Amino acid sequence: MRKLAHISDLHFGRLNATTLEPLIAALRTVEPHLTIVSGDLTQRARTDEFVAARSFLDRLPSPLLAVPGNHDVPLHNPIARFFSPLGKYRRYVDRQVDPYFADEEIVVQGLNTARSFTWKNGRINGEQLDLVRKRFAAADACTVKIVVTHHPLDLPATVQRGEVVGRAERALPALAACGVDLLLAGHYHVGGSGETSRRYAIDNFAAITVQSGTTTSSRRRNEANSFNLIYVDRTMIEIEHFRLRDDERAFAAEYRERYHRTAGGWRRGLLETSPSNVVDLDTTEGDGD
Repeated sequence: MRKLAHISDLHFGRLNATTLEPLIAALRTVEPHLTIVSGDLTQRARTDEFVAARSFLDRLPSPLLAVPGNHDVPLHNPIARFFSPLGKYRRYVDRQVDPYFADEEIVVQGLNTARSFTWKNGRINGEQLDLVRKRFAAADACTVKIVVTHHPLDLPATVQRGEVVGRAERALPALAACGVDLLLAGHYHVGGSGETSRRYAIDNFAAITVQSGTTTSSRRRNEANSFNLIYVDRTMIEIEHFRLRDDERAFAAEYRERYHRTAGGWRRGLLETSPSNVVDLDTTEGDGD
């Protein structure tokens, strides 16, 4: 079994600074096999924000896999935005914007969905789908296959009126054909999980979607700062959702969701505890504040 720590939407530059030490303590305690950051490491893609983010990442358990978010593309510098949109990200975070990790149990492919020509939304292109096909085809059939994006391909039931990543209708069947099991994302600052079969009708297929809330930003959507700890096994996946306590001194496990592999894909099993909040996102508000 593998343990994955899934954090997202750090937003250095608009930070809830009280989250940092409790988060580092929590991650070091759970000792994940892989730490995943699903985008928006900075607020305005400024140099000082990337420097601070890099210093923070260096304190997290390794190995680490991160993908960019739309906030990691410069907003107020049009030259950088269109000619070197992820130049600072490549310098301070990772030269690879479609990063990859694999061991004997999991294969993880990160995909950059941030684009210069979109303000808050993102896209997946054909070249990226070809990359997933190549990587997953080379993987052992018994490995659990995971894709990480910033913009989600599907939304958990707790999120209403949100938008999925551009070209998701094309991407999901291609990922299904590759045998994807787990889709991790951020962007909406709301946590939760679900099954792709709610949105996509694909015969004998259902992957698990896992959304992380904002882990360290002060811009919360009526939720505490949060992260996910995901237990990955060939036949069962559990998502433990951690929230920053009201006293802001520690992250604590709030609820857990369990999924089982079936002949028709992944299905939700015994739900130990469940979230009560349903978030109605007004997509006109945007994610650029």
